[in-house]
Amino acid sequence: MTHSDTSDTCDTDVIIAGGGLAGATLALALARAVPGLRVTVAEVFPLSADALPASYQPSYDARSTALAWGSRMIFEELGLWQRLSEHATPIKRIHVSDRGRFGATRLDASTFRQQALGYVVDNRWMGLCLMRELLATDVQWQAPAEIVDMTPSEQGVSVNLKTGDAISTLKAHCLIVADGGRSGLREKLGFQPDHHGYNQNALIANVTTSDSHGFTAFERFTDAGPMALLPHGSPSRAGHQSALVWTLNDQELEEVLAMPDSDKCRRLQDRFGWRLGRFTRIGECNHYPLTLTTVDEPVRPGVALVGNAAHALHPVAGQGFNLALRGLMTLVEQFRLAAEQGRSPGDFQILRRYQALHRPDWQQTVQFSDSLIRIFGHSLAPVAAARDAGLVGLDLLPGAKRLFARKAMGTGGRRAVINGPATSDKE
Repeated sequence: MTHSDTSDTCDTDVIIAGGGLAGATLALALARAVPGLRVTVAEVFPLSADALPASYQPSYDARSTALAWGSRMIFEELGLWQRLSEHATPIKRIHVSDRGRFGATRLDASTFRQQALGYVVDNRWMGLCLMRELLATDVQWQAPAEIVDMTPSEQGVSVNLKTGDAISTLKAHCLIVADGGRSGLREKLGFQPDHHGYNQNALIANVTTSDSHGFTAFERFTDAGPMALLPHGSPSRAGHQSALVWTLNDQELEEVLAMPDSDKCRRLQDRFGWRLGRFTRIGECNHYPLTLTTVDEPVRPGVALVGNAAHALHPVAGQGFNLALRGLMTLVEQFRLAAEQGRSPGDFQILRRYQALHRPDWQQTVQFSDSLIRIFGHSLAPVAAARDAGLVGLDLLPGAKRLFARKAMGTGGRRAVINGPATSDKE
């Protein structure tokens, strides 16, 4: 008997809690790779095909995500990249430097015979592209609806779904929690996240500079914390707009938010320097406290955490969503193998196998991101001199630079291949 046998009393095979970028990508990947699997997405925001615009008009204040080259390959496998690339700004170069010191390293896509090291894509555009594809699949949506509780059942899980004031029950073989870390569902289900605060906040905004970004991303480490400027706007023209991630402590954040835009630009100029000329405009500012969050055991029988629900990183290295994507593809690979073997997607052995395969990637990525913040957070002269020497050495040693580039580009680690046998990037 398989999990899709006629004696199966489950309403669906997999319920995904959260229809954001992680949940929607997982749903689409499952529809592509395991078409026989019944997938239901529960999302708190309403969804309607009528709400999808006929054309996309980018907004200056749009929030965006940095996609590594490896993430582009994943979206290519999902058949999504051709449309996504219409509004994806390439990152052709990365410049990493220590503000006010001599240390710097540079990565160039041409060195690695790639079109780009990564891309910057508006979150809304990514969401619209995913929705268009999903509406053409058999994925079922419960929206607006919220999963408020779950209990184990004989065949997997029984989920309580709240729609307005009504509570209904759905039985499934597996629940995937993909709603980030803020809903509280993770904690309701008894998972124990480990939080490490950086005593810093991320201020996110789009900015305009007098000089063109030249498709270069800047990672700038300062005595007040790291900042990043990512090329944003046109996919083909090197414009003057960049996406800013600015790290500030509580007092600095309060001061900056209270400033008029002209003063914000001056403060930013003082922190970043003049590599992009003068800052002439700053858009709507969003902010959130920075915390490294990990869940050591993100799976249990019938339940798995993915994306920010399982791990949330400091954003300055741009690794969070790319790590999540690689994890999603690893999970898809295991679900496909389970389907081939006639096993339930909620089988604990299947979920533990997913965890074992994904764990080395998230451990290395967490260590990489966290160590950048810790190393560049020290202002002591010996530490500063050592990291400057490290940046220069990284710039001069091809082998070390290739390893650094491989991490930045998100290549390596396992991912599902939608058409054909599962492989690793390392093969």
